[in-house]
Amino acid sequence: MKNISLQDIAIRTELQSGDIGYITHLHGKLYKSEYGYGIQFETYVAEGLNEFYRKYDPVNNRVWVCEHDGKMIGFLLLMNRGEAAQLRYFIIAPEYRSIGLGKKLMELYMEFLRQCRYTSSYLLTTDELPAAAHLYKKHGFVLVEETPASPIFGKPLREHRYQLDLKR
Repeated sequence: MKNISLQDIAIRTELQSGDIGYITHLHGKLYKSEYGYGIQFETYVAEGLNEFYRKYDPVNNRVWVCEHDGKMIGFLLLMNRGEAAQLRYFIIAPEYRSIGLGKKLMELYMEFLRQCRYTSSYLLTTDELPAAAHLYKKHGFVLVEETPASPIFGKPLREHRYQLDLKR
């Protein structure tokens, strides 16, 4: 693949037909190949995306769908949880990592988070994702809880909860 830059990536904030299925597919495929997660994880992602869609209100929920040459290559969503927002389904295809896309998505997330006047944000991840954890910490998220992960991952893991508290 040719050299790709951040300027080559289009980011849209509206879901389109096929997005939910493709995001589920992308999570299932990448997390299986990179971390050995099983089908239960893919099902968990599908259920969470279904919940997001059922409760979707563009006033206080947002998606960022990243595309290159018409193909989805990254995704992030902000889900309203009352006064808090949950960061979910942050994923970037391997060949598009290290070009600043993760940083750009986090900046867009933080901007919308503040625009909506949320008082906090949180996310759940696993101990196997140190690069992602580093990015979250750079944006002020703090590890507040570590517990044994549920069996959805198909192997023993530690689940991490990161929290960001915002001043009004």
